[in-house]
Parts: sequence; C-alpha cells; structure tokens
Amino acid sequence: MFGSLIQTFTNCFKIPELKSRIFFTVLLLAICRLLAFVHVPGLNNAALAQYFEDHAGAGGILAMYNLFTGDAMRHGAVGALGIMPYISATIIIQLLTAVIPQLSKAAREEGGRAKIIQYGRYLTVVLCVILGTSTALSWENPQTLFSGWSYGDLVLSKGWWYRIQTVLLLTTGTMMLMWLGEQITERGIGNGVSLVITIGIVASLPSAVGQMKEMFWPGKGIEPSHNIGHGALLAAMIIVVIGVVIAVTQAQRKIPVQYAQRAVGRKIYAGQSSFMPLRVNYAGVMPVIFASAILMFPQKIFLTVGSAFKPENGAFPKFMSETCLALARLLNDGSVAYLVLFGLMILFFSYFWVATQFNEIQIADDLKKNGGYIPGVRPGVPTSDYLHNTMSRITLAGALFLTGIAIMPIILGKLMGIPPAVAGFFGGTSMLITVGVMLDTMRQIESHLLMRHYDGFLKKGKIKGRL
Repeated sequence: MFGSLIQTFTNCFKIPELKSRIFFTVLLLAICRLLAFVHVPGLNNAALAQYFEDHAGAGGILAMYNLFTGDAMRHGAVGALGIMPYISATIIIQLLTAVIPQLSKAAREEGGRAKIIQYGRYLTVVLCVILGTSTALSWENPQTLFSGWSYGDLVLSKGWWYRIQTVLLLTTGTMMLMWLGEQITERGIGNGVSLVITIGIVASLPSAVGQMKEMFWPGKGIEPSHNIGHGALLAAMIIVVIGVVIAVTQAQRKIPVQYAQRAVGRKIYAGQSSFMPLRVNYAGVMPVIFASAILMFPQKIFLTVGSAFKPENGAFPKFMSETCLALARLLNDGSVAYLVLFGLMILFFSYFWVATQFNEIQIADDLKKNGGYIPGVRPGVPTSDYLHNTMSRITLAGALFLTGIAIMPIILGKLMGIPPAVAGFFGGTSMLITVGVMLDTMRQIESHLLMRHYDGFLKKGKIKGRL
C-alpha cells in the first residue's frame, strides 16, 4: 500500500501541469505563513508571546482564533485577523443573494458571479476595518481582550497614528490572504481559502504535540496530570474522528437513472442504466468553517464594546458594560451556549450550502432533455421534488454526523481535563477541517492523474467522488 502511495506521488510530478500547480500552491502557502510572522509596528511582541505561552492551557475563543490564524495573533502579526473576515463576508453575500431579487438575478446571469464575488471583496474590506479597529483598541487596553493580563503596556506608543497604521496593516494582511487563496483555487490545486486555514492549523501541530507530551511526561519531580488510560482514550478518539470524517465525507446515496432508447440519424442507441451519486455530506467541511468564523467575532466585539462602556465617567449606564461582558463570557469556547450555537450553525450551514449549490430543478431538466429518468418517478417536477426530498434527508444525516464529530471531542476534552490545544487539534474542529480539506485536495489531484491514465491514490478507487 505504501509503495502504491509513493508511486502515486511520483506520478504527480510526471505531469507538467499538475507539477506546476502543486509547486504554485506550496509557494503561495509559504507566503501565507510569512504573514503570521511579520509584526505590526508599535507592539510589545515579546509580552504578547509570553502571555500565550503562560496561558496555553486556558483555551477560550481567543485560543481558537489564534489557531485559525496560524499563531498570527500570538505574534501580533499583520495576518492577525486571518482569512475569517473574507469567509464571513462570503456567508453574508450568499445569505443576501437568497433574499434580495437583484442579487439572485445577478447570480444567474452571465458574469453575475464575478460581480457577487466583487461585492464580497468590498464587504471584506468593511469587516476588516471594523475588526481591525476593535483589535487595535483591544491591544491598547489588553486586559479587555486578554483575561489575566499582567505584562504591562502592549502598545509602546498609543495614539491615532498607531490606530490608523494598525487598521491598515491588518486589513492589508487579510486582503493579501484572500488574494492568495483565490490564486490557489484558480491556478493551484485544492480550495485556496480552505488550504489557507488548514496550513495555519497544521502550523500549530508542534505546540499541540508538546502539550500532549506534558500531559504524560511533565519532567522530573512533577506528577503527570493524565495516565495511560487517558492516553488510550485520546488515541481512540483521534482514530475514530479521522475514520468517521473520511466515511461521512465520502458517503454517497446512489440514485438509479435509466436512459431511454435513442435514435441518432440511422443509428439506434440502446437504453442504458447509470446512477447519480448524491453525497451525504454535500457541503464537506464548509459548515464547520462557516460556523467557526461566525462564532469567533461576537465575543471579541462584546469584549471591546463592554470595555468601551465605562460607567465611571457617567457617559453610559453600568448595565450596558455588564451585559456585554456577560455575553462575552457566555460565548467562551466550550461553554454550553457556545456548543449549542456551534451545533445549530453547523446544521444551518449544511442545509444552506445545499440550498445554494445543489440545483435539483436544473438536474431534472437536464435528465429530461437527455432522455433520462429515475425509475418509478415521472420526469420534470416530480423528479425535482424527489431529488429535493432525498437530498434533505441525507443532508440531515450528514449534518448530524458533522455536528457530533465537531462537538463531542470538545466535551470529552472538558471532562478529561485535556488541554484545549490537544483536544481541539487531535479530535475536534481542527482535525475535522484538516482531514476534510486534505480529502478534497487528494480528490482533485486524483482527477488529474486519472485523466492522464495514471492510477489514483488507491488502485481500487476508494476515494469516492471519482466517476
């Protein structure tokens, strides 16, 4: 098996186009990583890095945000906002497309998709300015964003110049990540935005491994916090999560399709049977990415607003500050409210993705035009209704699996006292995103190989989705 995999990777570099796409993708991902190390001027980066090191096991939404930015928040880098503003803007535009007739009409017209993408870029800039301002103000008053801050001033020279340059740099960093992701999607291999997130998550692997080592071998004279039973359960959790992610991502419902006998000129073509594969998890890992992106910002905004409402100066009533800070605590990573919202958002975005990407009416029309039909179902509207009902049922199953895989490791991590970085990376959202994106990338690579008559990653075709 390993020999076959090595041969497959070797074949990837025998195809000039595929080789250039792989090298192009790797180069742009390396540039993305550089944005996590270019510091924003005027920050005490050493104090910021020390805070994250001292609070590595504290978890919280800030730790999750730092994970998705590839440690850019920890370094006070220009990529500290990450690519999440772009994802949030994309979600908002897609939601507006479903309810605003003008946008819906533009999406169906030629060249309309390009306009909608452009609107998403403009909205990304707006979100970056808002979040960049919030981040700049939070760095000026670090105790509002970083609980337990005791490292002195984070901003070396406060003032409007610092705020303006910070907002510009953070906005530029996110727009750069957005552009690199789009270039990877167009000229590289895989989904660029997903790969940008994944490379940031993978970059935290050494830190997660180090924390896992401390759980069982903390050093001389220190009692380990976990025993071999915890280790076995953690290993089982990792294996189960990876296995279930792969199974759910590739699971299909095969809809039989029968084509009638056709006469083309003097030739008569006999009818044939085929099937239409409907993926159980049609949206892949996108619902988890969308839900994570949406949940990252409210707490940060509540913290900033809560700290801005200072009751001592008499400008705002005290309850406004207390309410904002209470809402921020309510949305802590791993809290009951966070888990409930996270699960509901995954369910919502699973159906939302299917509603916007799966067009059962067009599929039914194409089948009718080509003389195809589903046995026992009349062509036209009945076929469309059948596909809609079938897709709704299997999407529910896929969304529930996806929600369980994303939430259960977080709960187990809380019950077992596993550090958030370990629980999150080896058995939670991070693992879910990483495995899902890698499967999608491998599927694209395999399609290039099969077009050139090379074997895929598995000779028996276990990577489903290939036709």
